[in-house]
Amino acid sequence: MTADTKDRIMEAARLTVQDLGYGGLSFRELAKDVGIKSASIHYYFATKGELGAALANRYTAHYGAVLEDMLTQGLDVETCMARYTEVFADTLRADNRLCLAGMLGAERNQLPEEVQAEVVEYGIMNERWLARVLAMRNPDRHEENERQARAIYAAVQGAQLIAHTRNDVSVYEEIIATYRANHLIP
Repeated sequence: MTADTKDRIMEAARLTVQDLGYGGLSFRELAKDVGIKSASIHYYFATKGELGAALANRYTAHYGAVLEDMLTQGLDVETCMARYTEVFADTLRADNRLCLAGMLGAERNQLPEEVQAEVVEYGIMNERWLARVLAMRNPDRHEENERQARAIYAAVQGAQLIAHTRNDVSVYEEIIATYRANHLIP
């Protein structure tokens, strides 16, 4: 077994969770998708909870790096926000998938604690990044920026869910445009 196998398992698991949710994740089906024996998955992940936590952690790290890169590029508030909302639109455009953390968050009560904790961390990472972007315009409004960041994150996740439900990314785009027109999102 190689690191490549572990990456293939995680990628197949991510796509499954984004499509079917945590409840739809089966080691047997995952093994078929990857082309290995079901027992081989246990070599990398002893439990489904361990796999779910690793997925959410990897997702947070990936998007944290994507968002951080935007800030290091010196982009303005509007460009950062446009790119941020586009990340969620791109997820919908990929076979009408949902944000991994959004999908997992909807299943919170069925998740092992280690997965719940990682999903919360994804949200916190988003809110902190959004607050940093908002602080570029309003550096002295720390608490206000944090509240608005949480509202933006919730609004974007909600817009994605509604568009996913209708299988129509244009619904997401329309909702985001409405948020911008009403100044919820800069």
